[in-house]
Amino acid sequence: MKFASVLLEKNPRSLSYPSLYCKADGDVVEDKTDGAWLLYDKGTYDFSTYFNSLSVQKLQHYTRATKYVLHLELKGAGLTVQQTKGGVFSAHPEPVGEPHALAASDAWQTMDIDLHIDHDAVIVGFIIETEGRVALRNSYYALEVEGDLRPVELALATTTFKKESYIKRNIGLIKGNILAGTDDIAKHFHMYVIDNGRTLDVDELSDEHVTIRPNENVGGAGGFTRGMLEAMGQETPATHVLLMDDDVAVSPESIKRTYNLLRILKDEYADAMISGAMLNYEVGEDQWEDTGYMADGGSFTPAKPPLRLTQFEDVVYNEAFKVPKKIRPEQRYAAWWYCCIPTAVIKEEGLPLPVFVRCDDAEYGTRCHRELITMNGLCIWHMSFHVRYNAAVERYQTTRNTMIAQCTTGFAPNSDFMHELHNNIRLELKKFGYTNAKLCLDAFEDFLKGPKFIAQPGAAEESFMRANRDKEALVSFDELQQQAESLHIDGFDVNDITRQIVDGDRPRTVPQRLQDYITNNGQRWMKTEGEGYAVIPLLGWVYPAGIIRGKKHLIVIDWYNKKGAIRTKSASEYKQIVERYARDLRYYKRNIERLRAEYSAARDELTSVVYWKNYLQMD
Repeated sequence: MKFASVLLEKNPRSLSYPSLYCKADGDVVEDKTDGAWLLYDKGTYDFSTYFNSLSVQKLQHYTRATKYVLHLELKGAGLTVQQTKGGVFSAHPEPVGEPHALAASDAWQTMDIDLHIDHDAVIVGFIIETEGRVALRNSYYALEVEGDLRPVELALATTTFKKESYIKRNIGLIKGNILAGTDDIAKHFHMYVIDNGRTLDVDELSDEHVTIRPNENVGGAGGFTRGMLEAMGQETPATHVLLMDDDVAVSPESIKRTYNLLRILKDEYADAMISGAMLNYEVGEDQWEDTGYMADGGSFTPAKPPLRLTQFEDVVYNEAFKVPKKIRPEQRYAAWWYCCIPTAVIKEEGLPLPVFVRCDDAEYGTRCHRELITMNGLCIWHMSFHVRYNAAVERYQTTRNTMIAQCTTGFAPNSDFMHELHNNIRLELKKFGYTNAKLCLDAFEDFLKGPKFIAQPGAAEESFMRANRDKEALVSFDELQQQAESLHIDGFDVNDITRQIVDGDRPRTVPQRLQDYITNNGQRWMKTEGEGYAVIPLLGWVYPAGIIRGKKHLIVIDWYNKKGAIRTKSASEYKQIVERYARDLRYYKRNIERLRAEYSAARDELTSVVYWKNYLQMD
């Protein structure tokens, strides 16, 4: 069977980071006349890359593949093809066997090369050495597979809210590169676009393989749940649902490889989830996350370190990575920017929780507790987190939803979300982020209301809208300057602000650290009014402790979006929040066992088809 095409693309990421596809000392140019790509000059073209190497170690582990073949169609100058491999300690592609020669020809020629798989091979690839210009087309890796191919009906479900440009582009890619193709997937694929914003033209975009479904604004959790229900209820029920964010760039080849992988899984991995990595939309060679886990302290954490996927050693590392023992299986999840779930698992484990946004995917992944399969070439590009920081999400939604999930389904049993709450409130108070500290308490108090609150249709949307209204207001740089002048902040000029200043800090002595800890930056015990100002980043998790100590004003900068806010130290606001938090903690301690019982008892209802069809107002 054809498993993975040799991939060359023309898009912003392939043009900016061609080494994700092919490392060459000559140009690689699209030839639109016959769908080929031209290896334009005499030179070396290395396809031992993130998209064009073959992940043989994982294929041997997870699938019934027994033989691996490289199929190439070429014409032009004389050339040689050299198989390569990457082992655990390979810094560069290593040659395997002798090169295969092909004489010059103006007619298309075919090469089928049996790939030799060494015992230590993590990936294999190939290098083409040309004597001149060569055309390449219709080339791929093929597998021989033991037994019959699994029948797969794949449904792609994506949820969107007023992001028309992203979703229309992705629909066009799906129609042009999957549904219009001759690969087997074209006959067993359907795309559902759950339009929570109700702004898409249903008639224009829908056809027999693409369904635009106008939906109430029920967030990502509700939108993806609607996609699951649609997929399971289609005329030929889907065997798998691929959940994918709307505001991403994706290569259709990733979806094709996902489909092919599903067809050849071993029986013991038939209920596995396939997870796609998140690459940085702006720095397309950088991988941010390839599965994650919930840390003991309660934070969402990538399982792997940051990797640069144009580097061969990182491409190998990405595949050879073994999950450390400290990352316990019950804490791992696959995010829904790209996650393929068997519908049999959905039927067994139930539907997601109605939490609107944030934590829905992490909770579901840990609840299902299935094998998570990742592979080079299965990915999307997504905007980095610092670009889209939103306190309503990070301080309200995350705080509330993690607590609800843990009590309802046993989410991340080793994580202490009370510890995370305490740290976030303390961090916001030290940075005079009183408004965002209140969001943490709003979330905590809504959790304390019990499952009846979140179960109400509309409650999740309204609470999120309220959090967005109540979060710290950011203003333009011009207005920020005006505010600074009205507060008589001497010396501040927004035109002098640079990223170096925004991201700067200074060290503290041990006595200074102790004083800051005891006084919460001069707001309790030895209270000080503070003097002057400091400039700090918007990101909630950043703590520039040295630069903020002793200050009266903190000027918070979102440099990417060119906005900011001014925070002023207020002992009275600090006191009000601390007292409110203390009252909430007393209530929590008295009622937590009752709340856990109530949330746990509500699990079956909140994850049921009947509940969700009513919640989504489905006929």
